[in-house]
Amino acid sequence: MSSEMIKWSYLPMLGSFRDEMNKLFDRFTKRGVTVGMDWMPPLDVSETNENIIVKAEVPGIEPKNIDISISGNNLMIRGEKQAEKEEKGKNYRFVERSYGSFSRSVVLPASVKFEQAKAEYKKGILEITLPKSEKSKAKKINVKTHEKS
Repeated sequence: MSSEMIKWSYLPMLGSFRDEMNKLFDRFTKRGVTVGMDWMPPLDVSETNENIIVKAEVPGIEPKNIDISISGNNLMIRGEKQAEKEEKGKNYRFVERSYGSFSRSVVLPASVKFEQAKAEYKKGILEITLPKSEKSKAKKINVKTHEKS
């Protein structure tokens, strides 16, 4: 068996991949402690025959710091997080502050009655219910037959 080194042509590509992964991990690990951070809460968008429902995970954000608006068929959710954590012990005091803002925009799949929209906040989840306008609701079409009985 030969003990020669074999040149691996994928090595430069792996170095680039490693650099990109390091940047990704840096962004995630620094977000928890970076002052003035921007972040994007995850959203769930679902649709029934009557409503469009948007749920956003926004833990630690006071409802008074959330702004929801509709323009055309775009739903915009904005908010700001301000948190302070303090620990005190016999010989130490630890204070950590973090804050940041977010802005999410969703293109609604149907026209809605924005004047009837409702938003509720419970246990860090913001749920927005948007009733569909009449022209957006699914309508059933009956099929006529022309068979002679």
